[in-house]
Amino acid sequence: MAAPGLRDIPLLPGSPRRLSPRAVARGGQGPKRGQQYLKVPGSQAPGPQGSSDHDRDSGPPSGGGSSCGSSVINNYLDANEPVSSEARLSRMHFHDNQRKVDYVLAYHYRKRGVHPGHGSPGPSLAIVSNGETGKEPRAGGHGDIELGPLDALEEERKEQREEFEHNLMEAGLELEKDVESKSQGSIFVRIHAPWQVLAREAEFLKIKVPTKKMYEIKSEGSITKKFNELLQKLSSPLKPRVPEHSNNKMKNLSYPFSREKMYLYNIQDKDTFFDNATRSRIVHEILKRTACSRANNTMGINSLIANNIYEAAYPLHDGEYDSPGDDTNDRKLLYQEWARYGVFYKFQPIDLIRKYFGEKIGLYFAWLGLYTSFLIPSSVIGVIVFLYGCATIEEDIPSKEMCDQQNAFTMCPLCDKSCDYWNLSSACGTAKASHLFDNPATVFFSIFMALWATMFLENWKRLQMRLGYFWDLTGIEEEEEHSRPEYETKVREKMLKASGKSVVQKLGTNMAEDEDEDDEDKLTWKDRFPGYLMNFASILFMIALTFSIVFGVIVYRITTAAALSLNKATRSNVRVTVTATAVIINLVVILILDEIYGAVATWLTKIEVPKTEQTFEERLILKAFLLKFVNAYSPIFYVAFFKGRFVGRPGSYVYVFDGYRMEECAPGGCLMELCIQLSIIMLGKQLIQNNIFEIGVPKLKKLFRKLKDETEPGETDSAHSKHPEQWDLDYSLEPYTGLTPEYMEMIIQFGFVTLFVASFPLAPVFALLNNVIEVRLDAKKFVTELRRPDAVRTKDIGIWFDILSGIGKFSVISNAFVIAITSDFIPRLVYQYAYSHNGTLHGFVNHTLSFFNVSQLKEGTQPENSQFDQEVQFCRFKDYREPPWAPNPYEFSKQYWSILSARLAFVIIFQNLVMFLSVLVDWMIPDIPTDISDQIKKEKGLLVDFFLKEEHEKLKLTDEPAPRSLGGGRRSRSRAASSAPSGRSQPGSIASSASQHTNV
Repeated sequence: MAAPGLRDIPLLPGSPRRLSPRAVARGGQGPKRGQQYLKVPGSQAPGPQGSSDHDRDSGPPSGGGSSCGSSVINNYLDANEPVSSEARLSRMHFHDNQRKVDYVLAYHYRKRGVHPGHGSPGPSLAIVSNGETGKEPRAGGHGDIELGPLDALEEERKEQREEFEHNLMEAGLELEKDVESKSQGSIFVRIHAPWQVLAREAEFLKIKVPTKKMYEIKSEGSITKKFNELLQKLSSPLKPRVPEHSNNKMKNLSYPFSREKMYLYNIQDKDTFFDNATRSRIVHEILKRTACSRANNTMGINSLIANNIYEAAYPLHDGEYDSPGDDTNDRKLLYQEWARYGVFYKFQPIDLIRKYFGEKIGLYFAWLGLYTSFLIPSSVIGVIVFLYGCATIEEDIPSKEMCDQQNAFTMCPLCDKSCDYWNLSSACGTAKASHLFDNPATVFFSIFMALWATMFLENWKRLQMRLGYFWDLTGIEEEEEHSRPEYETKVREKMLKASGKSVVQKLGTNMAEDEDEDDEDKLTWKDRFPGYLMNFASILFMIALTFSIVFGVIVYRITTAAALSLNKATRSNVRVTVTATAVIINLVVILILDEIYGAVATWLTKIEVPKTEQTFEERLILKAFLLKFVNAYSPIFYVAFFKGRFVGRPGSYVYVFDGYRMEECAPGGCLMELCIQLSIIMLGKQLIQNNIFEIGVPKLKKLFRKLKDETEPGETDSAHSKHPEQWDLDYSLEPYTGLTPEYMEMIIQFGFVTLFVASFPLAPVFALLNNVIEVRLDAKKFVTELRRPDAVRTKDIGIWFDILSGIGKFSVISNAFVIAITSDFIPRLVYQYAYSHNGTLHGFVNHTLSFFNVSQLKEGTQPENSQFDQEVQFCRFKDYREPPWAPNPYEFSKQYWSILSARLAFVIIFQNLVMFLSVLVDWMIPDIPTDISDQIKKEKGLLVDFFLKEEHEKLKLTDEPAPRSLGGGRRSRSRAASSAPSGRSQPGSIASSASQHTNV
């Protein structure tokens, strides 16, 4: 007979079955033959069923009477009963204060009404499953839970939830949830994974855990060691105040968890051996592969959320981040030392981030920290280049010649009829401003930035390997991913169509049979062809749309310039007005299309029906990056490489429409306008999209959700709202949607910093200022505004590294063309060494201007009512053409062809030189640090030695009792040696695993 206070709860093996509240209220039937019972502590709550302890413990309940009966799976606990502070120690545990909540499922329920004869549905109850006990509802009279009629959809969802939760319990998980006692509201299903489930799944997932063996990390050489110690002392004020390992020179050997080798691990407390992130990861894996045959998509929680059966599924945060008092948790520590703007100068606690959020998010913030720190030297060099331009502006000979009014270069009209002749000296300001960015130092800076990009990527590979060593990511196998629900649905539809089986029959088949895939049970290229065709056509359409918008802005510039030129008051500021307004229009269009293209990329990827989540994410990233890259850079590419190239010449201009000439560059060249375009788009995108959107939109969403919850009937509970549970607080946060938006904005910024840095040396400075804020903004968002993400183990940043590498290589080509074609660097070089009489730049401006006979202007294009001081016979225009008196007037001159060949030669030489230096840097910097490579080899040897030693100890323990016992003792000792204690350890014991902290 069981001890008093225990109750037998049947555990139902076998197929899922529906358990409705009415069935529970009527009382469960007696257990069938072969059913098992779970003994758990019971509460002594009185009630009409009022059975004594002896009655409760006398055995399985008898068949289903109405006055006395046991519920089939669920027992009830009165949630309205006052709970003392001693009894309710934590808001992250079940009501028994022992079992930790590892995961939460949330759903919204709605009832059409309650039977009027019964009045209020009674007190709020909590259903506690698979091991929790409490009061049972009365089996008759006014205590019955009477539900109003539900519509068909709500009833179907309810049945699917019941089956799914039953299957979770069959997998070994323990559940607790509230009773649907109101007309509508939210229900939270709390999930706890007991030790047996954690051990089983950890072995299945091959999760690495620390063993008993610790070893000393090899120290560097004496010089390096002293240098590192000096750096540690100097950077100590910049380190976050987070607990570190007591001895950073020691490291635990790690080995994938195995239930057969429990003697290898230092398991002091089973409740804390696996940290919260690992526990939630294990539960999430079970949720992803648990089947629900009643739902259309049978596999996993993701498909149930997609079908609105559940609203959300998330692990809990470790308490509140702003709670008063001295109690600390990892979330509060992260907020105080990482997620506040006041600690912007400190290093990031990367190891604590990894421990709390998982390796995938830890690697993102490590990468962001390294990228931000690498922007410091490039910003310093960029400022020096800019200051060099400022210091030499008065010594620039071409600028002096343009500003000298005695030269009196009479320029041809900028537009037909309304524009007059003008003096080149009026563009003096533009010429001086161009010199700030168009000087010999920019060539050096372009070479430096190309090598900078290579060094950044090489250092990231090294840091990634270092983190992988300390985080035990080396040698982890790629986990076999489950198929996405959408993929399984398409396969199922294909098989049904091919075989003609009924939907019910096919949905009831065993999912294990789908593992052996052949042509019939997987999607071939023929099945995907319509999706591929739609992708190809849609992406081409989106790119064409972007180019069309760029062309529309060009037309706006041309027509606006012509319109403003008609008015004498606005004629003097035409170029500034048109440039500024066009760039702002470009910025607004880019911001709008960015949001549209993100949604379109997601839709197109869904049409493709990728098999796994990783494939889905990679294809989504590629599409989104392609569309956003074209969207962000197409206006800049136009100004850099196409503007002013197709203007024509006086007397033979190229017209877009009747009377509207193609726009041309300013007298100082297009580089200044490229700088303006790049700076406004980059700064505007960072300020508006990355900061205002990231800060403002989540706050507006949170406010809207809060107002919605307050206005909905049946939701408010004054007692509960004063002391909300942790799952309530986390439910009100924004759901985590992945790292793609965070990476994408940084990748686009990386393009701004590297692709056109020759025209805007200050780009790294603005990127650095943005990233100092961005790190803390992302940190605050993850800690305070988002639900806790699932911990994901990964060895690297995936496809993002390939994209970064591609941008770095493409930046070499783009900067070579910017210097060769957009700037005046090559024409000045050719003139100085080939055409100058004294080897200086004196006479360079006159060399770049061609003559035109104004009598050859087309009829109707001459300036009307010219106010020019003197009669004009010849006007000048910027190009290398033969003069009117030459045998071939207005043809390209020899200077044009020599400069063109010099430009092409420079592109080839620059590209090959920088590529060679990049390969040299790549070769000189090993991907794996030498000390890490040695430690990995040492760890493998130590692991083998440790295995042999532990196996030897195990054999000694097995053989010792042989003389004293014929077998029983040997078996018991062998069992004790090969398994860890099954009970909970004493309070106050701590986990053996600890986190080391790497400052990034």
